[in-house]
Amino acid sequence: MSIQKDFYAKQSTVIMKQLGKRHMNGYYCETKEAALNLALSMMPEGSSIAWGGSESIKEIGLLDALTTQATYTLYDRAKAVPGEVDEMLRKAYFADFYLMSSNAITLDGELINIDGNGNRISALIYGPKKVIMIVGMNKVTTNVETGIHRIKSTACPENGIRLNRQTPCGLTGVCGNCLSPDCMCMHTLITRNSREADRIHVILVGESLGY
Repeated sequence: MSIQKDFYAKQSTVIMKQLGKRHMNGYYCETKEAALNLALSMMPEGSSIAWGGSESIKEIGLLDALTTQATYTLYDRAKAVPGEVDEMLRKAYFADFYLMSSNAITLDGELINIDGNGNRISALIYGPKKVIMIVGMNKVTTNVETGIHRIKSTACPENGIRLNRQTPCGLTGVCGNCLSPDCMCMHTLITRNSREADRIHVILVGESLGY
């Protein structure tokens, strides 16, 4: 095992313990392949599944795996025709499982997410029966403040460039704390506890995933 893999494994043990204290379930997978298999094993055949915008769930192959199987009901907004996207997003709240990542996670087990529309973070808070998060260990931060800094200095600019957003971060790579209608930082959510135990499942992956 490489030093980095050993480092990730040791860090994940600390985070999983803290997640447990916050009534969330933590898991650690060394590889993307292991994370994919674990996530699929959590969702029985016949389940309804929705997801928020996430490169991490794509990178482990989870969306590809779901779309090649006919055993699930998928609420995929990418396949909704214009005018029906909002309806598809609302259906996500009634899903058995909601898939997403977290923009950052602290060593103390707090989840930090910044969103534009708010559909992703609202589903994390309430609605879907279960939430499965795929989180690369590159997103671990020491505390909430450094997590927010990571998101605004790294995640949002990189996503802004990827999505061709006409915002300071998308145009320059640097956050301008803007109030643009195209802004991705409309809402900031800190999840420090889960009222419902066994609802939020956080799969930590010993690789760099997403932004």
